[in-house]
Amino acid sequence: MHREMRRRDRAMPDEKAKALLEKGAYGILSTVGKDGQAYAVPLSYVVKDNKIFFHCAYSGQKIENIAHEPRICFCVVGDTEPVYEKNFTTYYESVIVYVTVSKVDDDARKTEVLMMLAKKYLPAYMDNASADIAKSLDNIGVYQIAIDYVTGKEKCKKSK
Repeated sequence: MHREMRRRDRAMPDEKAKALLEKGAYGILSTVGKDGQAYAVPLSYVVKDNKIFFHCAYSGQKIENIAHEPRICFCVVGDTEPVYEKNFTTYYESVIVYVTVSKVDDDARKTEVLMMLAKKYLPAYMDNASADIAKSLDNIGVYQIAIDYVTGKEKCKKSK
């Protein structure tokens, strides 16, 4: 169950929230460890078929936390602009996704995801991508986040 947004007047329409999620450059993955300690880490990611994909090593705090509790939170911040309008404020847009994470084991799907990441972040190097991915495929973990619930929030400039 998810709490209702306190500032409903700033709720972003679902389609706009999903568009921000797709165009975002980086996201923050938040997990919880066995000891109850929260952990947040920035990730490069891609979105396809209502899933968020990221790559990482096969070990580390993020992976240990996901193994303990696969329900996580993923946040993307879009455009921001600090302004002064009678007081200090910030125009912003953000989206939070409540999700469940799982490991991608299929090599064909892993390759597809890694190619999508290469195209998003290093499009000028696509000629090398297939060979580089094939060489390192066994050493790269790919995870998918099945999107359960998306909420977006924004404060925009007022039209005059």
